[in-house]
Amino acid sequence: QVQLVESGGGLVQAGGSLRLSCAASGRTFSRYAMGWFRQAPGKEREFVAAISWSGGKTYYADSVKGRFTISRDNAKNTVYLQMNSLKPEDTAVYYCAAAASSFSNTYYTGGSEYDYWGQGTQVTVSS
Repeated sequence: QVQLVESGGGLVQAGGSLRLSCAASGRTFSRYAMGWFRQAPGKEREFVAAISWSGGKTYYADSVKGRFTISRDNAKNTVYLQMNSLKPEDTAVYYCAAAASSFSNTYYTGGSEYDYWGQGTQVTVSS
């Protein structure tokens, strides 16, 4: 079992930055690929970014590429999402997720590939 707790959300003006954190506890964090997803009101959950458990591979949705950066610190059992140049359309509840993986450089983009989810943190970007 892995427990995930997100933090760092809040209200920010367009063009601003936020850094989300996701702290993991439970089983061996370093063997889990991690991802960030988001869900805006009235919309389906969508993939944002993913990172392999080695940290060597990352992948981003086109909508955030060049503005968001996913990273992890396995010593701290934490994954981060640095969000720059925020836009009102980035407003959503952001969730982190963990996927057990046997491969150090594999990441996952589908929600169904993840085994554990956090409770989410609200990000609101005002125009």
